[in-house]
Amino acid sequence: MIKFISKFTQQLEEAFEIGKKTSLNKTNKTLENVIICGLGGSGIGGKIASQVIENYSSIPVVIHNSYSLPKFVGKNTLVIISSYSGDTEETISSLEEALKRKAEIACISSGGKVTEIAVKNNLNLIVVPGENPPRAMLTYSLTQLFFILNNYELIYDEFEENLVSTISLLNNEVENIKNEAEIVAEIVKNKTILIYTDAIFGGVGTRFKQQMNENSKALAFSNVVPEMNHNELLGWTGGDNSFAAVFLRNSTDNERNQFRMEICKEIISGKTKSVIEIFSKGDSVIEKTFYLILITDWISVYLAHEYGVDSIEIKVIDRLKNELSNK
Repeated sequence: MIKFISKFTQQLEEAFEIGKKTSLNKTNKTLENVIICGLGGSGIGGKIASQVIENYSSIPVVIHNSYSLPKFVGKNTLVIISSYSGDTEETISSLEEALKRKAEIACISSGGKVTEIAVKNNLNLIVVPGENPPRAMLTYSLTQLFFILNNYELIYDEFEENLVSTISLLNNEVENIKNEAEIVAEIVKNKTILIYTDAIFGGVGTRFKQQMNENSKALAFSNVVPEMNHNELLGWTGGDNSFAAVFLRNSTDNERNQFRMEICKEIISGKTKSVIEIFSKGDSVIEKTFYLILITDWISVYLAHEYGVDSIEIKVIDRLKNELSNK
């Protein structure tokens, strides 16, 4: 996994070129809503992308992580199918149903059945490099989501400039990112990590949690401010030094949420000595997003090394998939 994360900005450059070179068809439909379908490493990009465009898109964007589609999906819905392998059974189920409902459909995949269906039905399709762990390919899936959203005029045109600036930022900051990640990994070692973000960066917090689960083979949990102020904060009454709180922050977070986080830090510090803040760098929401993704990816692999676990293997998930395939 270290090999993949070391190539993060290189992947981002390649993903940008793939998006630029892919020709997508426009639609004459009046789109009323968007639903992004995907799970795991393929699905988290949808959540992050939906939050990036939250203050731009004039129509609702919904994330779907299951089988059959919600009832509202119809011919004026844009259904984005994101399956890195192309064989995710839940996502294929959604794709097949979207076809029956004559929705506008766009797909992101490296191959598999999703690509076969997309080609057969002349759907918008962006093909990404295959045969890698899906969680290590977020740069590709997330970048292609931006290009698809732009094709349907759902993201600002400056997203391309933001991606170029992101590549420059990460190249310049890579050593600082790795150094900070190593320090954080040492602090949170052998602790259950509770991750907190401003609500609009909830997808980034979830990504960090997933990387802790898959790479570090450790339990972690994520929540957002202000929601956690209404429930989870009280749970810290039973907190202790076996827990660590990690706040992923941005200078542009909602002003009231920044104030809330300061209060939360003070309260949580009364229960554990491990309260950490990681501030993003960059000017745009895209730059800040990728910065936080990269630093938390590094934390997860440094922890995997500390724990002596294989950050690539997914034996438990493979077992689940094998048993499901026999039913």
